[in-house]
Amino acid sequence: MGPLPPAPDASLREIVEAVRAIPYGRPAERSVAGMLREGRGTCSAKHTYLRDLLEERFPETEPRIVHRVYRIDRAGARARFGPDAARAVPQAGLVDVHRYLTAVVDGRRIPIDATFPGGPWDGRSPMPLACGAGEDHPAGADPDAEKRRLEAAHCDPAAREPFIAALSAR
Repeated sequence: MGPLPPAPDASLREIVEAVRAIPYGRPAERSVAGMLREGRGTCSAKHTYLRDLLEERFPETEPRIVHRVYRIDRAGARARFGPDAARAVPQAGLVDVHRYLTAVVDGRRIPIDATFPGGPWDGRSPMPLACGAGEDHPAGADPDAEKRRLEAAHCDPAAREPFIAALSAR
């Protein structure tokens, strides 16, 4: 059984924290339904789910999915994710595509990244992204197709897939 949805009266902060608490890992079916069924998800399913929850419960936040194309090397992977993830990164590094949200909170559009658990979010400050600096691509009507297009254009699956597997094993 997967994670329970946030309570109907949950605050914005509680909803974000509930999605952050879903363990990171790629479900067999790469979708929100697969994530909820298996109780694990990657940045893609977690942020699609979070966007849907915010659109339903807090439409004034105007949640938007963003994809960031970024490069990570072994040192960066070690600092962010630990030695196992660093070992999965080729010597020359790799390019990945990360999904996160932006939302309007207290009149400002801020990044919200629910990929991994972390220190408690205050419900109003910009959240640090799970990835490093890179090039942002606001998603349109079909974020999954757009992410696949960005992955095909920028990523080497032979390098990226072991990295995703190492993140899932954390």
